[in-house]
Amino acid sequence: MTKLAVILGISGQDGTLLAKLLVSKGYDVIGTSRYCCEKKPNNLYSIGVASQVVIEQLQLNDYYSVYAFLRRVKPDELYNLSGQSSVAKSFHVPRETIESHVVTTLNILEAIRSLEEPVKFFNAGSAECFGHSDRAIHESMPLNPCSPYGVAKSAAIMQTVSYRNSYGIFASTGILFNHESPFRPETFATRKVIKAACRIAQGSNEVLEMGSLVVNRDWGWAEEYVNAMWMMLQEDRPDDFVIATGEVNSLQDFVSYVFEYLGLKWTDHVVSNPELLRTSEILMSYGDASKIRDVVGWEAQYKMRDVIAKMVAYEQNRF
Repeated sequence: MTKLAVILGISGQDGTLLAKLLVSKGYDVIGTSRYCCEKKPNNLYSIGVASQVVIEQLQLNDYYSVYAFLRRVKPDELYNLSGQSSVAKSFHVPRETIESHVVTTLNILEAIRSLEEPVKFFNAGSAECFGHSDRAIHESMPLNPCSPYGVAKSAAIMQTVSYRNSYGIFASTGILFNHESPFRPETFATRKVIKAACRIAQGSNEVLEMGSLVVNRDWGWAEEYVNAMWMMLQEDRPDDFVIATGEVNSLQDFVSYVFEYLGLKWTDHVVSNPELLRTSEILMSYGDASKIRDVVGWEAQYKMRDVIAKMVAYEQNRF
């Protein structure tokens, strides 16, 4: 029988790429949105799966709407990729950020518990839950969030663990480190840098303004990360897994290599703007993905330089 997957938050980067993956594997896919779906998200058209995906409106902060939806569609797999996803924005809209992750995750888990349906649930966690760490972050380390986004994601992780242990629900969290693709909004630093650098390489005289360049991150390729999500739900037992490359680079390294890749010197085109600094910043964050490698069989193949090459190629083809 054909499996049915529901993707909550299908219009974002991960939802788009996961939809493409699941369609390629023969799934029926339903995606949800908070708003009236007169038109499917542009990303689904650009990736070629719009005609193969059903979009429905769903208010995840309303428990009864979530319950009625799951009771009606009865998915085999449920991927929660919804919620306010910008760390920087979370400082300006903390209430919205908390509600979009904490309340919605609780509603989903409680609906699954009440329905007693054999649905496998994936919760999108975040490296932001662990804050700064001078060593590779693994699943057993204590949570130490330092932003409203990190706090919200931490609560969602603990809710998922609680419902898994208390009610036997198949509920797994993927602790996602930075993962990029051309479907990232330009508000994200990686896409902002690459788009600006490509314009400059084409003759633009603009100056790229950045905040702190001394932060260090673990950057991977988003298509590989959504495959890890799917692989986690094919396991016999639910668990939590770090999804990361294990390689760490500074944002300055990222910026420098983008411009170098395009034959430019980054210091000629980039300036620091103090107004872009965050209220609280994680200086070092990278993951230890040995558990998912050993248990699930997933391992990242693309590291930062590979990601840059792919994203630059995409932008150049658009000119």
